[in-house]
Amino acid sequence: MRTGLPNPALRMLPALAPVLVPVLAAPSAWAVWLGWDQRPDVRPDGSTTGPYEAWQVIGLVLTLLVPVCWAAYRRHSASAVLGTTAGLTAAAFYDWSDDSSGLFAIGVTLVMIGTLAATAVVSGMVALVTRDVGR
Repeated sequence: MRTGLPNPALRMLPALAPVLVPVLAAPSAWAVWLGWDQRPDVRPDGSTTGPYEAWQVIGLVLTLLVPVCWAAYRRHSASAVLGTTAGLTAAAFYDWSDDSSGLFAIGVTLVMIGTLAATAVVSGMVALVTRDVGR
């Protein structure tokens, strides 16, 4: 009697999880935290802010810490950094690309650079802290 996953593609899934989780978690978290808020907020004095509130961005960042730390802990720091960066960049591009001014490209670039830097720091810290755990 054979046990385990029958399909060879399904057998590869556990090995691909540290790569796929950050790539899929980033746009999913974007949709949950930022995707539903599309209009700028108008203050009583007539000025506009937004469309995102600080708590939404903080929630997105805290949510993405989980898959980034998990992948880095499993010795897949590059997947954590590149997957999260690619996912958030794609989500920002999709969400903001209907801007007629063309300035969305600057915002998307800033999201990419910020995500790359932040996830590299977090992954590096996790790798540094856990480097002796696996031995």
